[in-house]
Amino acid sequence: MMTSYLFRTLDAKAGVFVALLLAVTLLVPVLNLAVPEGSFFHVPTYAVTLMGKYLTYALLALSVDLVWGYCGILSLGHGAFFALGGYAMGMYLMRQIGTRGVYGDPVLPDFMVFLNWKELPWYWYGFDMAWFAFLMVLVVPGVLAFVFGWFAFRSRVTGVYLSIITQALTYALLLAFFRNDMGFGGNNGLTDFKDILGFNVQEDTTRAGLFVASGLAVIVCFLICRFVTRSKLGKVLVAVRDAESRTRFLGYRVEHYKLFVWVLSAMMAGIAGALYVPQVGIINPGEFAPANSIEVVIWVAVGGRGTLVGAVLGAVLVNFSKTWFTAALPDVWLFALGALFVVVTLFLPKGIIGTIGERYTALRDRRASARREAGVDAEPQPQPAE
Repeated sequence: MMTSYLFRTLDAKAGVFVALLLAVTLLVPVLNLAVPEGSFFHVPTYAVTLMGKYLTYALLALSVDLVWGYCGILSLGHGAFFALGGYAMGMYLMRQIGTRGVYGDPVLPDFMVFLNWKELPWYWYGFDMAWFAFLMVLVVPGVLAFVFGWFAFRSRVTGVYLSIITQALTYALLLAFFRNDMGFGGNNGLTDFKDILGFNVQEDTTRAGLFVASGLAVIVCFLICRFVTRSKLGKVLVAVRDAESRTRFLGYRVEHYKLFVWVLSAMMAGIAGALYVPQVGIINPGEFAPANSIEVVIWVAVGGRGTLVGAVLGAVLVNFSKTWFTAALPDVWLFALGALFVVVTLFLPKGIIGTIGERYTALRDRRASARREAGVDAEPQPQPAE
């Protein structure tokens, strides 16, 4: 019943988007594994990994659009939840190395042996089991988001003040994870991964599997976001975004709605981070950098805030442009990114998808008005009974 209702929330445009994304998710691995390397249609493994990284960014952007586009919470610290999910996955991958590390210790990761740690910290226990690590990918960002949101939303911190606090949160975690005594590898972070679920992370088949997992995660989270935003809950969230004081006056516990969507968004960001790490091969404190979180907001703004599809499109488009500029014009890509944001803000304030939707709606209304004036859609007059 829940699945059928979930799919009923899809309109034609969203259905086309899900179908296209599913087609790409299934087609790319086939072109990588089944098509010979000399063929024009062959997709090289490095491209599969790069596109898989784009999909994790798309999932992160989707999580930001859920809270910003539909609830009005501008988060400048979602990189913290992304990085925590990545560290949870990285800890699992480090425990899978075992005696294959540089120092050959069956329990301690190499960086702990190098720093003369005598035993494994208690918070590393359980990460040798996949189910526990995957659970922590959701729990750790979710708990942090719950604690942060509980105090922030109950205190009615909103607007730019909340944005600054979220930025301070991720910066504090950045400084903490840089410390060697935190037990997370310090500045170097976690790397040199070998296996995931018993499969070599460097194998083409594993890379293709991670790409499929990333694509399916984006699809599932997109459907969940559509379910939330199209439900009665979503209507309340939009009311909170547009008129929080009035919504509270009507009797709604605004802080509860905001806390729910905030925690859900954080868990989605944690999943994105967990899928990002095995594909990139490293996780370090740099992922907590506030600039990363600000960049995610740019992705959403470019694609179209409050559209969900726009968040995915913006993340892929901006990061593809970033990849191209860093190769073709490495000295100016930051200026190009800034110029892109300025252009979108001035000429496409609703983003790419938002502007297209607005133009389409205006064109449809004009056509309908013209048809009414021409009498095409006039209802036939009832005929008198004989």
